[in-house]
Amino acid sequence: MANTKVLLTGAAGYIASQLLPTFRERYNLVLVDVTQKNRQGEELKDIVVLDLIDPDRSKYARCFEGVDAVMHLGYKRRGGPNPLEHFFDEKQNVEMAYNVFRTAYEAGVKRVVMASSNHAADWYEHTLIHQRAMEVLDPYTLPLSDNFYGWAKATYEHLGFLFACGGMDFRDASGRERHTGGSLGTARQMGVVMVRIGAPRELDITLYKGDPMTYKRDLGAYISPRDLTQLFSKAIDTAHIENEHGVPWQVVYGISANTRAFWSLANARKVLGYAPEDDSEVKFAKDIHGFLVGDGATGGVGRVGR
Repeated sequence: MANTKVLLTGAAGYIASQLLPTFRERYNLVLVDVTQKNRQGEELKDIVVLDLIDPDRSKYARCFEGVDAVMHLGYKRRGGPNPLEHFFDEKQNVEMAYNVFRTAYEAGVKRVVMASSNHAADWYEHTLIHQRAMEVLDPYTLPLSDNFYGWAKATYEHLGFLFACGGMDFRDASGRERHTGGSLGTARQMGVVMVRIGAPRELDITLYKGDPMTYKRDLGAYISPRDLTQLFSKAIDTAHIENEHGVPWQVVYGISANTRAFWSLANARKVLGYAPEDDSEVKFAKDIHGFLVGDGATGGVGRVGR
């Protein structure tokens, strides 16, 4: 695997910090971010500082050359308290995702793995799952969100499908139709895996006092660093990722094998061979006892809800 060349964006970020210890040994990496400093203030001098939101793709196209896979973790944080204003920052994140997909496509990259989020379909969670009107959410249920962050992630997923299905027909300067794909199926299909990351953090029980519902939710959404690393590695390395219609495009949930899970891992297991090693119910058993179960517990039964 060391010969596999991987471009990783957002290389100074939180998710990358969990992946890099293994990825540095496993792959030939090209690291890109808008800064060389991670969250701890440490300088990662092998990061190339670039802004992938810039529409002038010639400024960073060289980083995509000769790359086998691109892993896009880059993200511009939204600012301001008004959720109606979040559209503008998230619009730039969508534009960055497009730039990554297009530059990878034009460079002949075979696989793009992109960080989506459980929020791409969080309307179901907020409205149905926690009310126990839905038991498990499949990753191919129409993504619906009630916020602009989730909207952007769902848009990433649809953008990825465009490049995966080979629908890139266009007209040249003379107006003649140039068939690079589309319904004719003659275009290159670039493999795309969208990972809807759950809760990739340690669950500090002191942050949930008086809120057992949120704690149960996060127990279901938890993913450990080693499971996160395994899932992203398999998203890069799995040779064939075609869906039932022959399109090399998968949307998978990024969670561990949690007892309280409410998102399906079926295609992550079947297509990518993902075999999570951790379960939040086991890992946080001491915290769960006394808060959700046992003497004096007030959390109530079940995976989610009250």
